[in-house]
Amino acid sequence: MQASFQVITFISVVGLLGCGNVTQPQHSQNGQVAVRAVYGGIPGEGIAGFQLADHGVDAVFIGSGSITEERINWVQSQGARIYAEFNTLHRAEYLENHPDAAPIGTDGMPSPAPHGWQGICPSHPGYRAQRMLEFRKLLRNFPLDGVWLDYHHSHASWEREVPVMPDTCFCQRCLQQFTADTSIQLPETSQESAQLILSRHAPEWTRWRCDLLTDWVREFRSILDEERPEALLGTFHNPWSDEDFDGARIKKLAIDLKGQADYIDVFSPMPYHARFGHVGDLGWISEQTSWLGEHLGIEGSGDAETQIWPIVQLSDWGEEVAESEIPAIIDHGLRAPSTGVIVFAWGSLKKQPAKVEELWRTFRLLAEAK
Repeated sequence: MQASFQVITFISVVGLLGCGNVTQPQHSQNGQVAVRAVYGGIPGEGIAGFQLADHGVDAVFIGSGSITEERINWVQSQGARIYAEFNTLHRAEYLENHPDAAPIGTDGMPSPAPHGWQGICPSHPGYRAQRMLEFRKLLRNFPLDGVWLDYHHSHASWEREVPVMPDTCFCQRCLQQFTADTSIQLPETSQESAQLILSRHAPEWTRWRCDLLTDWVREFRSILDEERPEALLGTFHNPWSDEDFDGARIKKLAIDLKGQADYIDVFSPMPYHARFGHVGDLGWISEQTSWLGEHLGIEGSGDAETQIWPIVQLSDWGEEVAESEIPAIIDHGLRAPSTGVIVFAWGSLKKQPAKVEELWRTFRLLAEAK
C-alpha cells in the first residue's frame, strides 16, 4: 500500500473548549490528527469568499456520482483534499436487467430488501466487472485524493439499533463456486443446500464469503495502484467487534477486516451512536475505534501505513444529536488509535446552523493546535 498523510499535533478538544458539561477523556489522545473532514457534501460551495480552511475543514467526502472536475478544482485549490465514496454492492438498479444478480435466501427465492437496502450477489461476474470498470473510470478521469468503498458487505440492513441480516446468497452460481473452492458437495436445490451449509458447514461458508468480498478489495487495490497510486483506498464499514450480535459482522455481513487490511490505507468505522441506540453513551464511539485498533494492530501513529478515521454522527438520524455534544463526539472520534475524524452528514447538518457553527468552532481549534 502507498499512503500519504498530513499530520498535525492535537490537543484535547474538551480542554480547549473548556466545556464543563462534557465528560473528560478516560484515556489520552494520540497526539496527532490527519484529517478533519465533512461527509456528504462540500461546505461553502457556491458561496463567494468561503474558505474551507477558515472553518478548520481540510477534507470532504462526496459520492462518486457527484464528482466533477470543477468541484475537485475548487476543493483542492483551497488546500483541502477530496475523497469519493464508491458504492460496491448496493446498486439496486442493476437487477432491473439482471435479475440473476439478486441475492438468494435460504428458501431458494430472491431475498427481500430489508428496509429497502437491496444488495447484489457478490459472485455475479457481470456486476463485478461493471463496478470495477466504473472504479477504474473514476480514478482515470479525476485527480482524487482517494476513494472510500461503501456498502461492501452482504445483503443486509445493519445501520440501525435492531439490524436485519438475512442469510444469503444461495444462488446456484455461489453454491457451485463454494463447492469448487472447498470440495464440499451440496444437494441440487438452493433450499436444501442452504439448510446443509448452515447446519454442518457454517465455518467454511463464512470463510468463503469473507474471502470473496476481500478479493473484491484486492482487485480495487490493484486498479487504484495502476491508475492513481498516490491516492488512498479507504472503506466505510460496520463498527462492531467480533463478539457483537454473535459475530454478525463476519457471519452475516462477510466483512473480514484483517483480510482487507492487506489492501486498505484507511479504515473508517461508522459508530453512529444516536442511530445505534447509544444516546448518552458517547464513550461507545471511542470504544469501537479502540477495539478496531487492537484487532488490526494499529496504534495511531500518523506516519503508519494503515490509519483509522472514524465517521461520527452529528446530524439527526434516529435520535437527535444535541449541539452541546458536538465537541465531545469529535473528541471521542479522535481518541487513539484514530488519527482523523469524518463528520456525518453535511446534507442534513447544513440545515442546522447552530450545529454547524459549533462544528466550525471545534474544527478551528483542532486546526490551530499545531
